Amino acid sequence: MGDRPLPRPGLIALAGRAIGAIPPPMQVLVGIVSVQLGAAFAKQLFATVGPAGTVTLRLFFAAVVLMLIWRPAIRMGRDAIPVVLGYGLVLAAMNIFFYQAIARIPLGIAVTIEFLGPLAVALAGSRRWRDVLWALLAGAGVVLLAEGRGDVSLLGMAFALAAGACWAAYILLGAALGSRTSEGNGLALAMTIGAMAAMPFGIVETGTGLLEPWVLMIGLAVALLSSVIPYSLELEALRKIPPRVFGVLMSLEPAVAALAGLIVLGELLAPLQWLAVCCVVAASVGATRTARPEV
Repeated sequence: MGDRPLPRPGLIALAGRAIGAIPPPMQVLVGIVSVQLGAAFAKQLFATVGPAGTVTLRLFFAAVVLMLIWRPAIRMGRDAIPVVLGYGLVLAAMNIFFYQAIARIPLGIAVTIEFLGPLAVALAGSRRWRDVLWALLAGAGVVLLAEGRGDVSLLGMAFALAAGACWAAYILLGAALGSRTSEGNGLALAMTIGAMAAMPFGIVETGTGLLEPWVLMIGLAVALLSSVIPYSLELEALRKIPPRVFGVLMSLEPAVAALAGLIVLGELLAPLQWLAVCCVVAASVGATRTARPEV
């Protein structure tokens, strides 16, 4: 009896079936909109708790919600342990780097640079000249971002690049997590590991400011929008589609981020920077349309 997982409540089981019924491309799209709205709201917390404090709140509440929903068993197979640990640490690093980036540069610019990570996954291993052209187009977009306005922080761009490298690892590890764990159990455990890894940074930066009631409420909302909803949808999508296909399906991410920054934060991009976003989006769309069918 002690080794049997607790049955999930009926509403949760129904929600799981509903998510599973959504086509994988739509799962990815809903996740994109949710995570960018969450990032825009999270940036509004920076003045109070800082980027590291915001990451701590986001991952902590996400871990609590996922653990309550899935109630995963701690015991795992040997092949799942390193994947869960790696996924959790990558989640923490990706969010820390990304929030440090958007603290210094507009959300749309940060996500456009960060998006080079999944685009690299999409193009990895290709020897076709067309894919080389897509990669060059994406690189041209980053150059335009740097040239489009003189006050873009180079440190912010560096943080965004680091977040992009973590995003690439997240895609690859997410595919492994989906195949070596069941439902959301691996995600819940990995999110807990990520929260524990980020917590020291948040405590050092913010201290008791993390415990303000209104801060906790916004932190919970950010966790739902930025972690629980998109990561659950993306993990479900990664169970059904290969990492390469998932990477190129994210082509709308920079554009959605730029719009979220404009609508929620009032961040205006210069014309060259909008052109840069379009270059990266076009590179991803081009890679998607010319991708070889998965065997």
